Amino acid sequence: MSLLQVEHVKKIYQTRKFGRKVEALSDVHFSVEKGEYVAIMGESGSGKTTLLNILATLDMPTAGQVLVSGKNTREIKGKEISTFRRDYLGFVFQEFHLLDTLNVHDNMVLPLVLGRKSPQEIEEAYGRVERMMGLSGMGEKFPYEMSGGQQQRVAIGRAIINRPSLLLADEPTGALDSKSTGMILDVFDKINESGQTVVMVTHSQVAASRAKRVLFIKDGQLYNQIFRGDRTSVEMFQMISDTLTVMAGGREGICRN
Repeated sequence: MSLLQVEHVKKIYQTRKFGRKVEALSDVHFSVEKGEYVAIMGESGSGKTTLLNILATLDMPTAGQVLVSGKNTREIKGKEISTFRRDYLGFVFQEFHLLDTLNVHDNMVLPLVLGRKSPQEIEEAYGRVERMMGLSGMGEKFPYEMSGGQQQRVAIGRAIINRPSLLLADEPTGALDSKSTGMILDVFDKINESGQTVVMVTHSQVAASRAKRVLFIKDGQLYNQIFRGDRTSVEMFQMISDTLTVMAGGREGICRN
């Protein structure tokens, strides 16, 4: 069984002003295997953010279903949804969403504290992630004392510290300069190599070219997908660029499943 299964998902919104129905997603169907690194791309308004919100259980599909580790997200009710997010999902955003009143250590271990883990478990997990993120010796610093790239590494560490089944990233390099972007993408490579499953929504061809598979969304549908295979990041970048050019030209997708 795939770690993530998106089965014929449709999402329809109704506008408040005119009551008009807008179909944001139409029959989106794909799966992600454990250990994959998948990027999702598409123009603004294509439906990729709506899809990410559904994967994150921040929204529910109008039709179809999403399964994470075999659990149907539509069947998770009430207070259980917060527990599900904490135990199964990790989140990385364009804005870092760190708490300025907490230092690096306390920001990073917050999910474990909320999960009522023991002090020993918390410190062991912190040491492991601190080293992976290259933040050794920075535990007492506060977010406002750090660069954007360092803050994003703290945010990524917080997202993976409880070993989530699935790490979801929304434009994680969107607020960074090119040097910091490269460092953050190296971090994503490292955590994926450790076995972490990653699904990233991005506008950046550079970011997407580091993934093992890229899904393209257009007008609420899966338009195409390309696999890295033995390709280099430079070759992936070119394939992504070519696909986006074809999409902009309005031609039919190469693959819809």
